[in-house]
Parts: sequence; structure tokens; C-alpha cells
Amino acid sequence: MKKATRPITRLLGMALILVSAPALADVKAGVDAWGRGDYATAIKEWRGPADAGDADAQFNLGQAYKLGNGVPKDLGQAEKWYKMAADQGHLQANDNYGLLLFQNNRRSEALPYLQASADRGEKRAQYVLGTGHFNGDFVAKDWVKAYALMTRSSAQGLSAATSNLAEMDRFIPIEDRQRAVQLAGQMEQSEQRVRTAQIGGLRPVQSSGAVQTAQLPPSRPAMPDPAPAPGPITPGVTYAPASAPLPAAPAAAAAPVRAAAAGDWRVQLGAFSDEDKAKNLWTRLESSVSALAGLQPYLVRAGEFTRLQAGPFATRAQAEAMCNNVKASGNDCLAKRP
Repeated sequence: MKKATRPITRLLGMALILVSAPALADVKAGVDAWGRGDYATAIKEWRGPADAGDADAQFNLGQAYKLGNGVPKDLGQAEKWYKMAADQGHLQANDNYGLLLFQNNRRSEALPYLQASADRGEKRAQYVLGTGHFNGDFVAKDWVKAYALMTRSSAQGLSAATSNLAEMDRFIPIEDRQRAVQLAGQMEQSEQRVRTAQIGGLRPVQSSGAVQTAQLPPSRPAMPDPAPAPGPITPGVTYAPASAPLPAAPAAAAAPVRAAAAGDWRVQLGAFSDEDKAKNLWTRLESSVSALAGLQPYLVRAGEFTRLQAGPFATRAQAEAMCNNVKASGNDCLAKRP
């Protein structure tokens, strides 16, 4: 006798949609097939659940159509499936749908999705909106909000946002930057509340623990410097060895904020005979000087001393602008090449 399966209830908006265990198994089988590189099988497994309304399967199909794996690349189809999943409360789909609309220059349509992502703390959306508020091109020009959003994006490791903060320092008065830092702190607290409400209410974790969503590369916004793919944020400071290659850094620019490909300038924040004192200074400055958040700290040995540096910056002007910000907090700072 065929054993009956127990339906799984998922809260989506105000409606309850029952998703059967076989449908969930198909989504998981598709994820496994994708991981093996068997894209055709993944698409086959996801198609039925997606048509039946499974948001994870819909998001996965959107990713497949965006990448052109297992199906012909079709951004129209990707947009369709992202929207269906996003409208059911799928957070990754909301993020990618908003960014895809923005990339297609449908900015008024993208705005509510980007705003929802930014409110939850999604750093790419915060970067897009921060740039928009700075330039005043598709949202109201608001330098305080722009600096606050860019601060939040930078604090989560988006290097383009960190560089843009340094550029904004050249245009935004110190009083407005101070207000923006306070606003960024309020945003961070709000993001935590929004994430709790959205993840805890709209997308509950299934009791089976099965992975429902394929780990595919996310969409990127069409910005002067496209934001990198999001990833897990590791707390604490990672100190690069002195010989580590410099990561890419945006270049100097006036409004609108622009970015370049590389940089070989740093700011030196101090030199200590005790390495722990250098680390402690970085921890203190990173929390008190918002523009430093997200930069790469370097511990450079020089004889008996350890120099604390941060960067990289594309130009000396960028490094000196950062030093001016640091000096305003009462700490010494020197722009230099390694």
C-alpha cells in the first residue's frame, strides 16, 4: 500500500500554500543535479514544482535562465521566475529581481524591491541606493541618506562602497557625515528587526532540513563598478600579511561616484613595538571612523616595529582624503605607498 505523505505548510504573504513532500524532493533532486553539472536534469526536476508555485524552484529557474545553464539564456524568463518567487516572499529572488530590473534601466519598477532588500541589509542594494541618493538620478538627492547607506554597505565588506565613502568625504560636509553615521547605526538596528520578521515569518525553515535553493551566482547591478557577489560575513578583523597582493580599489572621481581597477596607496595609522596594540587601534578606529569600515588592514613588520596600515587606494588624493577623516577623530595618519 502506498504510504500517504504529510503536506508541509508554508506561510507566503497572507495565504497558506500546501507543498507536498514529493514536490520538495524534486527541488532537492534538482539542486543535487545542478551540483553535479547535470543542468538538464536540474531544470526537469524544478519545472513541475515551479509551475505548481514552489518559490525555491521558481528562484532556481530564474537563476538558470539568467546564466543560460540547462536552458537558453533568457533574461526575460529569468525576470519572470524571479518575480513569481519574490512575490511569494523569497528573499534572494527579491534581491535579484530588483537588481535585474535596475540593470535593465527599469528603475521605478526596481525601486520598491531594492528598498526592501536594502531595508533588510542587502549590501548590493544599499550600494545602488546610496549611489542614487548621492547623484540624485533615480531617487531624491539626499547626501545624509547616501552616506548612511554607503556606510552600511561598506561595513559589510563591499569594497566599492568603501571607496565611494572616501570620495563622498570630498563633497559632503562633516556635519552631514556625522548625522549619516548616526543614521547608519539606526539602519543597522532596523535591519536586524526586518530580517527577523522576514526570515522568521515569510520563509520558515522546513523541518526536514533539506536544502531547497541552488547555490548559484547572484545577479549584479549595472553600476559604474558592479558590486561583487554577496557572501557570508565573517565577524572580526582579518589581517593580511605584508607580502599579500593588493586587492582592487576604486579610483577618485567627482559626482557621479566612479571606480577604477587597482590601487597602490595606503594610509598608515601608527607604528608599535607591540603588535596587539596595532590590532587594538584598528578595532577602535574601525568603529569610530565609518569610512575605514570594510578596508583591508595590514600589519607590516619594520624591524622591531609593527606598522598598522589600511587600504588600498587608487591615488594619493584618495589616501589623503581618508587621512583627513582619520585625523578628525584625533588619530595620526599618513598617506604612503607600501
